[in-house]
Amino acid sequence: MEAPMSFSMPMFRGWVPKAIRPWIYVLTVFCVQFSGGIYLGALDCIRGTTNFMIEDLLMLLYCGLAGMAIYFPLLFRMKFRFTNQQLLIGAAITIAVCNIITMYCTNMGLLMIVCFISGMAKLQGTFECMSNIQLWITPRRDFAVFFPVLHIVLLTAIEGSGFLAAWFGYHFTWQMMHVFTVGTMCFIVLTQLLLCRPFCPMPQRMPLKGLDLQSGLLISVLMLMVSYILIYGDYLMWMDNRGIRIMAGLSVLLLGIILHRLRTVEQPLLSLRIFTYRNVVAILAVVALAELLLGAKHCLEEILYVEVFHLEEHTKEEQYLWALPGVYVGVVISLLWLKVFKWKIWKLLGIGFACILGYAVLMYVNLDVHTNLEQFRLAIALRGCAYCILSSSLMWALHESVHELFEFFMGLFVFNIIHMYLAGAAGYGFYTSIFSHFLSDNMARYGSHLTLTGLDMTTFNFPAFMEHDFLPSMMAVAIKQSYGIIIWISLFATMTFFLLDIPALRTNVRRVPIWAVAGIEYLAKLSGLRRRS
Repeated sequence: MEAPMSFSMPMFRGWVPKAIRPWIYVLTVFCVQFSGGIYLGALDCIRGTTNFMIEDLLMLLYCGLAGMAIYFPLLFRMKFRFTNQQLLIGAAITIAVCNIITMYCTNMGLLMIVCFISGMAKLQGTFECMSNIQLWITPRRDFAVFFPVLHIVLLTAIEGSGFLAAWFGYHFTWQMMHVFTVGTMCFIVLTQLLLCRPFCPMPQRMPLKGLDLQSGLLISVLMLMVSYILIYGDYLMWMDNRGIRIMAGLSVLLLGIILHRLRTVEQPLLSLRIFTYRNVVAILAVVALAELLLGAKHCLEEILYVEVFHLEEHTKEEQYLWALPGVYVGVVISLLWLKVFKWKIWKLLGIGFACILGYAVLMYVNLDVHTNLEQFRLAIALRGCAYCILSSSLMWALHESVHELFEFFMGLFVFNIIHMYLAGAAGYGFYTSIFSHFLSDNMARYGSHLTLTGLDMTTFNFPAFMEHDFLPSMMAVAIKQSYGIIIWISLFATMTFFLLDIPALRTNVRRVPIWAVAGIEYLAKLSGLRRRS
């Protein structure tokens, strides 16, 4: 058994009590995680004071996520090159400046750059804090413990920052969330200057020379182009729009350039050897499927709460907070499964998809224009539980497949491109498209019954009926139909992983030959029989 490693935080000054040192960094990481370039809880408030559409604000949100994803391969190089003060103070100042710009700027191009940089700084601050308290969380550096605990911080901050932004927007203005973030960044700067001293874990500083920044820039541009297609696709009618077609063609061309560069450059930002490790491709496929199913939150639930129930942001974010009990239950399940019992991951993934199935079934059954909000709470909790179980367990599985440190962070880079960014944007494009299709179909089918021969226009208030009864009902039916698709996909995924947990079945499935090989062998047997005859 691996011996526990000694935990110390030498970056603190000697007079700071050792008992509170890790808790200062816990508070710091929550401050960093509650920050952002744009806040989901204030979307309606921002739309009310600017000319931005919902697609514009989502594009800014995904720019921040793209900045976080692209920065993963650089984390250790930065940690071994700069001191803790330089990294945390630099991240705090960058986030504060980005939030000040976001409050007053309405230029979409500049805001995209600002949110992208803010995402990079957010990841830098988070990694610096969590890497320094990792041995405090798990002295044996056991990732079966670290990843579930990490998701307590991440998912609490995701839901909490949305609620806090909505609370500020409800009682004050949406800019107050940015003012609050600037204040928390000032707190980080003060704690680093007063309580800490410059410290770098590497006596010989690692130079930044040789970083493949060109590939990082190209991948960033590709991510933003793909997100533009996925987010604006339904609004611009997908390939019927000339701009979308041009963007799609340029994306394919840029992808080819990036792959060629990663194959030929001496020290690439991302080694393609990552994809040759056992189970890595399968893990990424499961991540994409899970994130696609969970993407219903950003589309279907938003339409339900805003367009059907006409909820204010504050009430909607209060509803989303019910995901947190599910998150904490998911943390307990992951810790027991991976650390205490050390069971196989197949059934754990099946439990995660079963939670998605339960979430979709409850939304489908309860969804109606007259449903009380309390009836959706269990579904939201199941969604939070599924997100925590699948995210933490798949990260652990990736670490089990890729052991080498720098290559693991390259794997995390690809993992988070799909997990935080690509699959979420694809989910938004997917759900907006199927919702629009179902809504148009329902309007045509049921609207055909609204004829002048069947209505007494002298007593019937047609505009009020359309606004308050007919249209919300059609939208609720379209959302229910969309959840029906999620039910079938999640049911298939759940059954697959529960069946793969059976060792005999899993072994026999792996022995099934490729169909092309089976066909060739079958034809060879037929030709042999003909010769004998």
